[in-house]
Formats: sequence, structure tokens, C-alpha cells
Amino acid sequence: MMRALVLEKPGRPPVLAVKETPIPSPGPGEVLVEVEACGFCHHDLLVMAGVLRRGVKPGVILGHEISGTVVQPGEGVTTIATGDRVVSLLTNACGRCERCRSGREHRCIYGEGIGHGRDGGFAEYVALSEFSLVKLPEDVDLTGAALLACPMGVALQAVQNVAEVRPGETTVVIGAGGGLGVHGLQMAAVLGSRVLAVTTSEDKLGRFASLGAEEILHTDELDFSEMVLALTEDEGAEVVFDTVGSVLFSSSWRSLAQFGRLVLLGEVAGKAVELNLAEIIFRDARILGSSGVSRAVIEQVVDMVSQGQVVPAVGGAMPLEEAATAFDLLTGRSIFGRLVLTGR
Repeated sequence: MMRALVLEKPGRPPVLAVKETPIPSPGPGEVLVEVEACGFCHHDLLVMAGVLRRGVKPGVILGHEISGTVVQPGEGVTTIATGDRVVSLLTNACGRCERCRSGREHRCIYGEGIGHGRDGGFAEYVALSEFSLVKLPEDVDLTGAALLACPMGVALQAVQNVAEVRPGETTVVIGAGGGLGVHGLQMAAVLGSRVLAVTTSEDKLGRFASLGAEEILHTDELDFSEMVLALTEDEGAEVVFDTVGSVLFSSSWRSLAQFGRLVLLGEVAGKAVELNLAEIIFRDARILGSSGVSRAVIEQVVDMVSQGQVVPAVGGAMPLEEAATAFDLLTGRSIFGRLVLTGR
């Protein structure tokens, strides 16, 4: 038997309990992993709050940002061995369909969302397909490794592959103190962009410069676009990396330069926004959505962390039994980076 976090009733606050459940048995092509840490994502918070329900399997064990050690390979496993240190993809992918073969494993035709449609990592053990695991070198900390796919890989995919940030461009990072924001900031800086970090959290202001932010915008206002224009000689930013979404959408696109790119990620609650099409058209702007991360990008993040180019911003590690406290901390936006839960 193993300990697992169970969502008994969604709500604000949710009813959570740590219970004894059977250790999963790895099927053919699957691997049993002893969980070291699992990131507490905003996605998990929304499921716990009852806001996000679509596709969530009843009674599923949440948690999709998983690091750990392989303890039992299943039948037919050839690429993963007992003792390997691993991080999971966000989707339990098949590895065989057209999307998997073309490097879009996060949109696997037959895939199951880890911690969404299939049991995840808020437990002592998890069983996943071998294709859904990436091996880690010994110089990568296993607790911080929980963040390598999400939020770090998701952030890199957005700035590098979707927004296509280029050296010398200005990138505005909205929600810079959160899990996606603090890592998007680092990724944009590594790619050679001038980074403007936007935050409403005064207690986080002193932490952005060391991670690559050249300017830090502290604002309680919903419209920060005038501050961006003032720092860019009224040109605006080539890229806006928006992890907050609907409440700041208008300010985000008003911060764009001519031919700018607004990349949206993070808000999955399905809220609507108003959009003046003429202003987007005459700005020649692009609005881009980004979610998930490919295996190749996760492997790239592993190398970047190993080389010291970026660092996982672990805002704290808490046992499964303190998940309710973690929920409150996340709801209050008092965490810098990402909290992780540990089952050990």
C-alpha cells in the first residue's frame, strides 16, 4: 500500500485527505516510479476548487509535475532501468502515433493527462509509460527536477517555439513571480531578450534581477501598458508573455510593439475577454496560445539546468498531509516560483 492525496470534495477550500491506496502495478511498457516530488500547479488548484472539471477522471490522484526514481520496469521496457532518476512528461503518451513521432507528444492521440485522466504524482508511487519519462543526470537535483517539464519546459516552449523570442527583443513577463512567470523570465533572458518583469507582489521585487530581469514593474493597477511604453521609447514590447490571462488581457496587448506577439498560457478556466479587432489588425500583432511541452524541449531544459543556465525556482516543499495549507498559499499568491509536494 502507499499514501496518496485524495480530493474528496472540490471547493474553496477543497476537502482533501491522505489515504492508503494500492501501489499501482506497471503494465507492459510501463514503469513504476517512487515519487521524489510533484509540483503543485495552478491546474491542480483549479481542479481542487471545482473550477476545472472537463476531462477529469473521478477520483483521480492529481499532480503532473513528477520527479522520482524507477523501482520497477514493466514487461517489454527497454529504455528505462531500475535506479534511473527521471522526470515525467505531462501526458502519458503512447510514443507510436503520428503526433508522438513528430515531436508533439503533449498532444498524443491516445494519451492520458497525468493527474487528470490518469493517476498522477501526489502519491508515493506512480506508474507511467516508459516513453513518458526522461532520464536525468546525477548533477540535477531530484526535488527541483519536478519542475523541469512544467513549469520550466512549458515556459521554454512558449518563448522559444511559439513566440520565437529573438536576441535584442524586449519581452514583458506578466505574473513574473509565479511558476510559469519566473521560469519564462529566465528562458527569455537566456535567449538574449531584454526582460521586463511585471508583478503585483511587493515582497517578490528583490528576486527578479538575479534571474535576468532588466526592469521590474511593480503595479497594483490593471493597466501597466503605459509603464511598458515608457521603458521602450513608446515602441512597446516585441513579446508579451502573459501567464495571468483575462483580467490583464487588454493591458497585455496594449503593451505590444508593431508586429508584436502576445503569447497566452496559464489561465485554463475558460474566461472570456473583449477584443478590439481593429487595434490588433492595425498593430499587425499576433495572439498565440501555448500549452504543454514536447519531450525534446524537456530534454533541452534538463541540459540548461545541468549547465547552470537556468534554475528551478522551488518555493517550498511540503508533505502530502499539508496540501490544504499549500492550497491556501497558492490561492494567496504568496509563493515565489512553484511549491512541490513530497510523499516521502
